[in-house]
Amino acid sequence: MNKITIHGGTRLAGTIKASGAKNAVLPILAATLVGQGESHISHVPHLHDVTTMNQLLAQMGAQLTVDHHSDIYINPDSITDPVAPYETVKTMRASILALGPLVARFGQAKVSLPGGCQIGSRPVDLHIKGLKAMGAEIEVIDGYIHARTKNALGNRLQGNRIVMDKVTVTGTENILIAACLAQGETLIENAAIEPEVVDLAKYLSAMGANIEGIGTSKIYVQGKDSLNGTHHAVMPDRIEIGTFLVAAAMTQGDITITNTSNEDLDAVLDKLTEAGAQIELGENQISLKMNQRPNPVDIYTAPHPAFPTDMQAQFCALNAVADGTSIITENLFENRFMHVEELKRMGADINVEGNRAIIKGVDHLSGAPVTATDLRASASLVIAGLAAQGDTDVHDIHYIDRGYEAIEEKLNQLGAKIIRS
Repeated sequence: MNKITIHGGTRLAGTIKASGAKNAVLPILAATLVGQGESHISHVPHLHDVTTMNQLLAQMGAQLTVDHHSDIYINPDSITDPVAPYETVKTMRASILALGPLVARFGQAKVSLPGGCQIGSRPVDLHIKGLKAMGAEIEVIDGYIHARTKNALGNRLQGNRIVMDKVTVTGTENILIAACLAQGETLIENAAIEPEVVDLAKYLSAMGANIEGIGTSKIYVQGKDSLNGTHHAVMPDRIEIGTFLVAAAMTQGDITITNTSNEDLDAVLDKLTEAGAQIELGENQISLKMNQRPNPVDIYTAPHPAFPTDMQAQFCALNAVADGTSIITENLFENRFMHVEELKRMGADINVEGNRAIIKGVDHLSGAPVTATDLRASASLVIAGLAAQGDTDVHDIHYIDRGYEAIEEKLNQLGAKIIRS
């Protein structure tokens, strides 16, 4: 099944529950490698990338079970083969997150250079630079990163001061996990402060890690000889929540999303309010009601707490039907406007100039066959199809399964008419 068909023009209404965050669960699953004994990870979304990470851990030799709630139980003590092969991880950027934990726990690793969405350059040089500063010997040979600790350190990395040349979420996560088992103190400067990094730090702290500065750009880690497995519930997915809120705004809907972490969504909620949506915040829930055509909103992506790049494509779709002209400026990835040409097939009036998309809102979009090019682009096409007149076929829908749990089922609960085939 590689496409979904959306019968547009239906107003979304009702209540759904937010899933666990893709961008939090993957580093947490990688971090289970540094704990002795079993970890229990709950509120896990059923996603292709999660399945791939589970396969990777089991392939290395970890004992892993998944129960009927999709909770995952992992014991890494039996790992004998610290290798992340290309065939397993070629579709998943997060595979690089195995590098730091493997070197920290087992003293060696062989990790394939990662694959995933083609949205521009996301180099691993900062991961490698940081681990080298902690005493790892690293070579890149035939598409694989080969890493081991220097003989003088035995199987331990050495704490150090590490300054990130630019803010990198996965780079911060990789070094943070590795530092928890390093000898001495590690200081990570210019660290990413995304909520998913905070969630990872909470899990590591529950394992016994000594971390200070959680949620700030300076993270201090006092390395421990060992960490223990523990239980952790994954945070709600702020990007999934934002996507469904935009879908409701585009269809002039009235929805409530439960199991939310509202403080993580300030930038998105501000822009939805600017677009004309009425938003009410409750305890771990968000309600949105839209009674008008959206107002155009200018977007400027930047690291958290500014507007997230992972919501850029969805707001591109919203602005395509807004009453006026808007400009979206993408500052993080150089090739993240690939959804624009597909939206134009549906009648959108968008002109890309460098890292800016100038969008003139049209009265309505029209259903058309379109092709997804990456995870968030696929989401933008789905929600555009919900607001369009007629039927929209979104092809290569495997991208959306990497980051959205049962998206058509949730949207159909809200009154959408979507069929997967």
